[in-house]
Amino acid sequence: MRIVVALGGNALLRRGDVPDATTQIAHVQHAAQELAKLAEQHELIVTHGNGPQVGVLALESAQDERLSECYPFDTLGAETQGMIGYWLLQALQNALPGRHVASLVNQTLVLAGDPAFANPTKFIGEVYTKEQAEALAAEKGWVVKPDGEHYRRVIGSPKPQRIIETRMLHVLVNAGAVVVCAGGGGIPVIRNEKGKLQGVEAVIDKDRTASVLAESLDADALLILTDVDGVQEGYGTPQARTIRRATPAQLRGMGLPAGSMGPKVDAVCDFVELTGGMAAIGRLEDAVDIIAGQAGTIVTAGGDYGGPDDIRPELPDALDGRIRRV
Repeated sequence: MRIVVALGGNALLRRGDVPDATTQIAHVQHAAQELAKLAEQHELIVTHGNGPQVGVLALESAQDERLSECYPFDTLGAETQGMIGYWLLQALQNALPGRHVASLVNQTLVLAGDPAFANPTKFIGEVYTKEQAEALAAEKGWVVKPDGEHYRRVIGSPKPQRIIETRMLHVLVNAGAVVVCAGGGGIPVIRNEKGKLQGVEAVIDKDRTASVLAESLDADALLILTDVDGVQEGYGTPQARTIRRATPAQLRGMGLPAGSMGPKVDAVCDFVELTGGMAAIGRLEDAVDIIAGQAGTIVTAGGDYGGPDDIRPELPDALDGRIRRV
């Protein structure tokens, strides 16, 4: 199978962690060991979040007295892609000796008129108390919103339309490489009045980009891996239960909050509706079991899934060029 994996922010930083490089590298090394189990049997494309990291860089930029203006968010996104991409590249190379691993900096096209620019919702940076957040908002002109029991900075998050470097990604994947790409949802760019690419102030949701990426790369499965067992019905109540199988319509009908599980549900549902493939939400440590149909919340067109053969039965080379790789 060809699998796109979207790593949640917990793969790099957990709530309460100091955002030191050593802490994040340790988490990445653990993630790579789990991802290597998938890569041994399947084609693998990995993307990741960057919310805490881009927040740290944005704060550093804002506090640097040498700068006449802060670095823009497209540039900060590129910086985090390079940093996290390097960590994942090295960790995957160590976990998969002899395999080709590539890390690519990607641009993601968004529409200049996307209404998200006027209604920021994407959380970035660290968590604050309400008092801290309000003080920072007054001092730096930030928009802050509640994130669970805490507050965080938010910025516009337009809908991803396509990955600019899709053709190059096809070349790498078809050549057998494990690819790390589109980190943080990709560097947000628009087409300007001359039709040229131009960076914009935004942060794109990595799960939505992962869905676009999976569809454009003809992936068989999309896994959104985080620190929860799956999508829960009645979350936070004594009656909470994890949903094991669902159709897109069933998940969309749950009305999940926009700031938490909502984008993940939209991403997996979009992928299944567009491709007829399998998508799932679950724990990083359960990735292999999810593909086997034994863990996570698994979403398919019909709401049933028994394993990889349900999605991609073996076909002769003449009927399916992806069975035999270069």
